[in-house]
Amino acid sequence: MRKYILFIAPLLVLLVIGPAGYMFLEDTCFLDGLYLTIITISTVGYGDIAPITSGGRLFTVLLIFSGVGYVMYMFSQITEAMVEGGLQRFVERRKMHKKMTRLHDHYIVCGFGRIGQEICSILRENNRPFVVIENEDEVIREIDDLGYIELQGDASDDDILLAAGIKNARGLVAVVSTDADNLYITLTARGINPGLFILTRSSGTPGVAKKLERAGATKVISPYSIGARRMAQLIVRPTVVDFLDLAMQARELGLCMEELLITEHASFVDKTLMQSGLRSKYDIIVVAIKRPDIPMIFNPGPDTEIHLDDILIVLGDNQQISALEKTL
Repeated sequence: MRKYILFIAPLLVLLVIGPAGYMFLEDTCFLDGLYLTIITISTVGYGDIAPITSGGRLFTVLLIFSGVGYVMYMFSQITEAMVEGGLQRFVERRKMHKKMTRLHDHYIVCGFGRIGQEICSILRENNRPFVVIENEDEVIREIDDLGYIELQGDASDDDILLAAGIKNARGLVAVVSTDADNLYITLTARGINPGLFILTRSSGTPGVAKKLERAGATKVISPYSIGARRMAQLIVRPTVVDFLDLAMQARELGLCMEELLITEHASFVDKTLMQSGLRSKYDIIVVAIKRPDIPMIFNPGPDTEIHLDDILIVLGDNQQISALEKTL
């Protein structure tokens, strides 16, 4: 938008200076001066009105050299923008901006490298709204092609995070290339939104994770450490890993492991698992229950009560879990 404003501004200046010059030199009214200016810089020149004085003619010569050249340049740039799709990209980004202003309880993904791409893919797969912040022009074009809502700029900048709706966001994921950049992003985000969930990538260098936590990160993840643990688990417990992969990723097969937040709309608040009918009605297994005030309850028994704001870790059919989610 700034580019187009700077592009049109000189034309507006010419349309002000031109009539003013003719009013001073030729003693015309403003309308006649504007008419003279437009027919001069547009090279139309009907000949019905012409400068009389020497000063007026000299001013017209200067206006021709400056105005006509600029108008020709302006039309060439407009043509180039239309041919290259610049106008279309501008309209699409305006639509993206409108979508961004309507976002609420979304996630902000800072960085669109290999890790950021995977995170965005999973978020879209699970219908989680998100915004991507990226600084590189080429990467921004890739994000546009994927149809993600994106914002170009430095993710550690207050204005960029505010434009991404950080005050209304549910969480932020900092996965840029360096620990220092992730640290600055975490500090800035925590300062703007003290209650925000912040997930930060660490390179695994000793001491970095603690620094990121002190900066305000809720969770710090090292992809190298997780990758090494997963490879080791595949050697030690291959069947367990295969089962977890199936439960987490096999939605197309009908199996799903999901977490469900119990709200006041749930019909089984303050009832036991047996009374809730989760197994008999939905054929869903409750693997664990997470509560704010106590540690995780694994393999809860049938007499375990379900309370408001509990998070149930469930395993079952994808369609049945989706049907249960609609009742919460």
